[in-house]
Amino acid sequence: MRPLSAALGAETRIAVPGGPFYRKSVDLEDRGDLTDESDREIMRRSTIKSKLLRKEPTLCLQCHFTDQSVFELVALLGMDGIWMDLEHHHYSVETANGLIRATRVARCDVVARAAKGEYMRFARLLEAGAHGLMYPRCDDAAEAAELVKWTKFYPIGKRGFDGGNGDMPYCSVPMADYMKAANEETFIIIQLEEQSAVDRADEIAAVPGVDILFLGPADFTTLSGIPGQWDHPKLWNAYKKVAKAAEKAGKWWGTPAFSPEHCRKLMDLGALFFCHSADIVIFKTGVESIEKQFSPLGFRFDNRLAAGKSYLEG
Repeated sequence: MRPLSAALGAETRIAVPGGPFYRKSVDLEDRGDLTDESDREIMRRSTIKSKLLRKEPTLCLQCHFTDQSVFELVALLGMDGIWMDLEHHHYSVETANGLIRATRVARCDVVARAAKGEYMRFARLLEAGAHGLMYPRCDDAAEAAELVKWTKFYPIGKRGFDGGNGDMPYCSVPMADYMKAANEETFIIIQLEEQSAVDRADEIAAVPGVDILFLGPADFTTLSGIPGQWDHPKLWNAYKKVAKAAEKAGKWWGTPAFSPEHCRKLMDLGALFFCHSADIVIFKTGVESIEKQFSPLGFRFDNRLAAGKSYLEG
């Protein structure tokens, strides 16, 4: 029987999972001792941050369902990240902890959003293993700096230390190594969601420890009196202002992308961090597609939801 390495090629490398830590890639012909500690990472690397550093676009899917299988499946399908929203949804940090753990089956980041001012909750989400934090409704640079203080270790911030959680994981790494890796592998996203915040984009982007500016089009258009008008000049002027602020500060920026065509326009402005669609939208459109296919055969469905596309589709 032909050896697997011969079939795949001598240079083929595989990644061997090891819980929250992952062994670095190993040659199939020279696996060596799989208990060898010399090639282990200090902390699980961020897929999103690694790609952004290479100037590659990144894409997240928002997950509303709280079943761990959904998070596990999305991770296995290879998405760069899952947008976990604790600002608008009712589940606890304990539930979030289990969902984040489910994504560790693959190299998928969790980007967790808590509510405005919930600094301690943000820190706990990091301890659970989230790589990205999304802070909503940021008003100014001082508020962005406060989030950095609570979620980055010294010397960047003043995050409290506890190594007994999944991100370290579980007291297994020297303190100094873990704290350095945590500062490097986690990232902070600041949401700008009204005109006054966009007007301060330069100041917010300049805050040390802020990695990504994120324009929230839903709240921005709502608070601007143009709800859901995704092509409105005021929204696109805001995109351009955020893009310039990010470029000036050497930071990344992003926003939801409603379609590949919409995404291309945003990429032309320099955006690299995107969120698209949600599990509830995918499930809804999937069921509606089945109903549409089978209705001509005489099947009748009592669909109680309004027809048409979701606002998330643009």
